[in-house]
Amino acid sequence: MIFASDLDRTLMYSKRAIQELGNAGGAELKPVEKKDNNWVAYMTEASFIALEELARQSLFVPVTTRTTEQFKRFVIFAHDIPIKYAITSNGAVILNQGVPMEEWTEHIFARLHTESVQQDELLAIIQREGFHFDGQKKQAEKLFFYYILNSQPSLFDRKVLNELVLKYGWRISLQGRKLYFIPRAISKGDALEFICKLEGTKAIAGAGDSILDWDFLQNCQYRFVPRHGELTNLENTNGLTFTLNKGVDAGEEILHQFLKLIPIKSSSF
Repeated sequence: MIFASDLDRTLMYSKRAIQELGNAGGAELKPVEKKDNNWVAYMTEASFIALEELARQSLFVPVTTRTTEQFKRFVIFAHDIPIKYAITSNGAVILNQGVPMEEWTEHIFARLHTESVQQDELLAIIQREGFHFDGQKKQAEKLFFYYILNSQPSLFDRKVLNELVLKYGWRISLQGRKLYFIPRAISKGDALEFICKLEGTKAIAGAGDSILDWDFLQNCQYRFVPRHGELTNLENTNGLTFTLNKGVDAGEEILHQFLKLIPIKSSSF
């Protein structure tokens, strides 16, 4: 049984996200990500125990827009919770036992050359149309880019911007302060489908908070979305189950829902 989940602002939460979204239950937090020798992201202790149980009884696949280097900062996957596959860089990379699958990487680069304009060309088009962003631009493994914003564009501007970049084979997603620009060829859904075919099974359930997660949630029988997520703004939310809670409590709620779908009863829950 495959269970797939986004990480940031779905199961794991940065200090900023916890401050923004809260910890309504006051639950004890477990550090899960280390950067420059500092703990920078957390999940509840109950979430961590549930994730351990889930990984023991099923095939748990982390799915993230983070680069592979950024993903490896989640120390729990190196020590506490062993995983077979991980999807990074929004689906451009599939890790198998921690090693990128060359077959998949070659497939992605072939599609990029035929389905999207180059990044420099897209940036020139965006600027020509009068869009400017108050924030710092970051690069993700020469595959896509994003801005860490000081102020966010309006919902109307985001809609116009997305319609513009779609014409050139790209799309956008706003996640917290990060505004992502990603080629349409790079898809979490395609990557998860590839893993499912390798394993000869389907994804039972998935969870994610952003528009970019909708790609792989469509491949899942059950689809969970944290109440605070970008996906709550979709016009058609049929088939999505929204959590009752926000923030770290939503992550815990999602993992408990995952465990309920496993026919083998856990002694812990």
